[in-house]
Amino acid sequence: MAVRIRLARFGRRNHPIYRIVVMDSRSPREGKYIDIIGTYDPKRHELIKFDEEKYLKWVSLGAEVTDRAKAIYKLYKKLSAKQNA
Repeated sequence: MAVRIRLARFGRRNHPIYRIVVMDSRSPREGKYIDIIGTYDPKRHELIKFDEEKYLKWVSLGAEVTDRAKAIYKLYKKLSAKQNA
């Protein structure tokens, strides 16, 4: 089973919010997921929640990361560095 870290859409019409989830690569976008890593609001460009430990655990176990999920992880690192400075 190929596992991917990717986005699953939820929220309401014209206001999407995405969950960053671990799921089988063959599952549909809103399909059954294995684990939730975080959430992201693209309208405000804010990370609502992100669990870096879970992300690194799944990457070390061989999960593929989609381009968008990688970009959100980089945003998380940038925002957390800005808050710590």
